[in-house]
Amino acid sequence: MATWKRPRRTGKTASTWYEISPKRAAKLNAKKHREAERLFLAEGETLIRESPEPPVRTFESEAEVRRVSALKTPTGPVGVFPFLDVTVEELLSARDRIVLLHGVQDPGNVGTVIRGAHAFGAGVALSTGCADLYNPKTVRASMGSIFHAPVAREIDTVEFLNGADAAGFRTVAAVPDGGDAPGSSLDGKSVLVVGSEGSGLPLGVLERCLTRVSLPSQAASLNAAVAASILLYHAYARVLG
Repeated sequence: MATWKRPRRTGKTASTWYEISPKRAAKLNAKKHREAERLFLAEGETLIRESPEPPVRTFESEAEVRRVSALKTPTGPVGVFPFLDVTVEELLSARDRIVLLHGVQDPGNVGTVIRGAHAFGAGVALSTGCADLYNPKTVRASMGSIFHAPVAREIDTVEFLNGADAAGFRTVAAVPDGGDAPGSSLDGKSVLVVGSEGSGLPLGVLERCLTRVSLPSQAASLNAAVAASILLYHAYARVLG
């Protein structure tokens, strides 16, 4: 497995970060403000503890937490963190296994896939149209793995696959039926491409992938998080032998 250490991101001075008020932090629950500030919120002591770097600001008093939290029933302290996403080039050099989500709009699914990627030593690529990486629901669903698994976002799927192919990755599309059983196609450097449960993968993406795999299932379909996690496990198990 390729070794990787998350690049340190800067862009705002420590003094600016320190001056974040509860009112300013609460605005980070909206994407436009997150993008403008390049900051996001992580809520709960357990989640915050997962970060190898301390938050740039923490709100701990009950009044502050209630003002900043996106939850009706806040769960604990709220930390403010700088954006963590990496470039496509950094992602391709960071991991030998990558799951590429195409058009997966549910933040719970996206966060769960990031959790699975962390568990099985993989990275994540999110296409344009996927749920926002820094949506509070995505962050919560990742259970802190957002701090550990490298993620590239807002990518063009076909362009990413072209770059992955040039970098020596095997491109594998997950399809409901008609594909090969998970096996040797997951050996070595691979990109696992997973679409949403409802829409699947468009023809242009399927044609760009080298091979297709299907999971044996008695259900009509599996959601993106389940399918991606099972495939990541199969790929990881082959590495372990």
